[in-house]
Amino acid sequence: MADIKAPVFPESVADGTIVEWHVTEGQQVNRDDLLAEIETDKVVLEVVAPDNGVVTKIVKQVDDTVLSDEIIGQFEAGASASADNAPAVDPDQPAAPVQAKQAADKKDEADHKDQSPAVRKAAKESGVDPKEVEGSGRGGRVTKTDMANPTLKADSSIKSDSGRPVAESMGERTEKRVPMTRLRKTVANRLLAASQETAMLTTFNEVNMKPLMDMRAKYKDQFEKRHGVRLGFMSLFVKAATEALKRFPAVNASLDGDDIVYHGFYDIGVAVSSDRGLVVPVLRDTDRMSMADVESRIRELGGLAQKGKLGLDDMTGGTFTISNGGVFGSLMSTPILNPPQTAILGMHAINDRPMAVDGKVEILPMMYLALSYDHRMIDGKEAVQFLVTIKELVEDPAMLLLDL
Repeated sequence: MADIKAPVFPESVADGTIVEWHVTEGQQVNRDDLLAEIETDKVVLEVVAPDNGVVTKIVKQVDDTVLSDEIIGQFEAGASASADNAPAVDPDQPAAPVQAKQAADKKDEADHKDQSPAVRKAAKESGVDPKEVEGSGRGGRVTKTDMANPTLKADSSIKSDSGRPVAESMGERTEKRVPMTRLRKTVANRLLAASQETAMLTTFNEVNMKPLMDMRAKYKDQFEKRHGVRLGFMSLFVKAATEALKRFPAVNASLDGDDIVYHGFYDIGVAVSSDRGLVVPVLRDTDRMSMADVESRIRELGGLAQKGKLGLDDMTGGTFTISNGGVFGSLMSTPILNPPQTAILGMHAINDRPMAVDGKVEILPMMYLALSYDHRMIDGKEAVQFLVTIKELVEDPAMLLLDL
């Protein structure tokens, strides 16, 4: 008999919460099968089977708090599941009449009495009966995603445990109360602390995106064919920010108590919105990365963020952050600092606007840029010059290539 343990958390993570068990007691699993998910204040960590065998006991339940390396279950390597706990017959596969009936009975029992822990948790939080929700899983099974945004069956009349109606039909006004995830709660606390504990100030500028858009239109097909990734705007902004950080070291620094820490490397975080909340995966040593490297890594990290698969190493140690609210249509905003960093760059939507050029009015694709910074560390002059440097490099991309 072996113990199933929570992962070893890094020093910055005190504990975690079990958000879902993917197996039940007595279930047979294979090596590296996903057993459970533990959410910390930074990432969701996976617990996998150490070997082929059977999960004999679940010690920690959904919503239980666990410590680093704590026992959450027990496992017997090499064992086989008993008949009572054998997996149900796949409803999509042909079966003999008796087997089909047994499979149907087991499926009906599972649908109504043995929903997954995540579905049961969502039902408890929202008061929505899974039996009244249209399931998108195999055989119509209700999943955690279905419970997050439930589509009610046509004849449903959902009631909470107290008997009070929660939703009478799809056309009725509904309301549900769910607790914050640990990740979203931590993000909220950090953003609130940043606004209360720093002397945050924001300076704005605007950039003519036409040169960059022309370059992208001219070379995007060749770029994708050569490097296997699409040429976006973010890679050039990352490279422009890296160059600007070299010229203004204070913007790449951080505060540690009464000390100013000047970093001799450039690790730029790129804010990403995921289902679990805002996360900021970090691009390491951007001064050594090509634009193709940047685009490839951003795509990789973005995919991991959407799947909730980012590791702690992916999100720690950044020296500067870029947030692109423009992808959602934001015209202008004041991004909030990501402590202990002292500055963050905000990109916004590209809109055609009339601009005065050499005494004439031209319609140009313009983007507002915003730099929020900690005034305790960075003077207004430095902040403005930093932002102007990015503007100049983006408006004339050749300057980056020529190291001007």
